[in-house]
Amino acid sequence: MKVLLINGSPHAKGNTAIALNEMVKVFAAEGVESKIVQVGNKVVRGCIACGKCREKGACVFDDIVNETAPLFEEADGLVIGSPVYYASANGTLISFLDRLFFSTPFDKTMKVGASVAVARRAGSVATFDELNKYFTISNMPIASSQYWNLAFGLAPGEVEKDAEGLQTMRTLAKNMTFLMKSIQLGKEKFGLPEKEVWTATHFIR
Repeated sequence: MKVLLINGSPHAKGNTAIALNEMVKVFAAEGVESKIVQVGNKVVRGCIACGKCREKGACVFDDIVNETAPLFEEADGLVIGSPVYYASANGTLISFLDRLFFSTPFDKTMKVGASVAVARRAGSVATFDELNKYFTISNMPIASSQYWNLAFGLAPGEVEKDAEGLQTMRTLAKNMTFLMKSIQLGKEKFGLPEKEVWTATHFIR
């Protein structure tokens, strides 16, 4: 089993990284291969809705989005971690996710998703909800924990003092591992859920 973790913080060794690495320890103990991709310190432009990815099978802007796409395709689970900026995820991360999810043609059904938000004080739940929407539009089940997937700290390293937050990360990783393994067994026995042909409508038509 493989899990891809996206660090949306510009600080590769900051509090978001500490939270994600707490999960990595559990994945390693459970025999799950994991890889962290650092996104928050990259230059990532937003989607321009050109639609060229439908022709190319990849984003027209050849950067970390296209580099990450094959890792996402082969992963059984995806963890997205972000610091909280104005009650929202890092803007670089959102630009990255918009393009990653929109430009990749592979089926994401039953890849397990989990989001993690790290804040000084507030805005973490709004960020948590924002990140989960990428999963729920992609047929991806969401792994949960004993509390919302939040950790708290401001100065570098402060998250290490958030005992409950770190425990939440460990529980999340254990639950995510169980869910991925259960889905794998389900796919072997039952296959993926049958899909209808997509009916696209809008409010004018």
